[in-house]
Amino acid sequence: MKINTNSPFFFNAHDLPRRAGEFREYSLTITLPEAMGIPMLSVPKNENLAVELRITSVDEGIFVSGQVSARAHGECTRCLDPVEFEIDQMFNQLYEYEEKAERIKKNAKPDDEEDEEILFLTGDFINLEIPLRDAIVLALPSNPLCDEECAGLCSGCGEKWAILPADHSHQGTDPRWSGLANWPGLTRE
Repeated sequence: MKINTNSPFFFNAHDLPRRAGEFREYSLTITLPEAMGIPMLSVPKNENLAVELRITSVDEGIFVSGQVSARAHGECTRCLDPVEFEIDQMFNQLYEYEEKAERIKKNAKPDDEEDEEILFLTGDFINLEIPLRDAIVLALPSNPLCDEECAGLCSGCGEKWAILPADHSHQGTDPRWSGLANWPGLTRE
């Protein structure tokens, strides 16, 4: 399998002895080639991820444990103001030796989802993209808010409730229903 060694997510684990229990620790900075996160909140393209990495040789392959730190940017789901979110998330991943990948391919059954979740070493390289992406997405709130007390936007005028007067209201009917105003049998009480 040909790998893209120019990818910032590929890490060369050549220095790790292949004896169970051996480990190495690294501090990495990975510049993202594309945004990573969820639609409302993500770590932007060209931002840096700070990764503390510990790789340990085990019988099955290499066990990776680490911590990723970054800053995500997005917008509040209620008022659309900009928000920032600090990410400091741990992750663990086992990378199995390539020999097992070949055995799985030979014995694979259609729709065998369990085998799709296994990550493999490619030569001496491990691809950190999947565990880093998972760690970041799991750390992010699904509905980011600028403030827990954010009241959002007025559905009538689109202004922020925080800057509107307390007696703010809208009179009249919703213009989307105006076509039904003269419909026989419909009266507004």
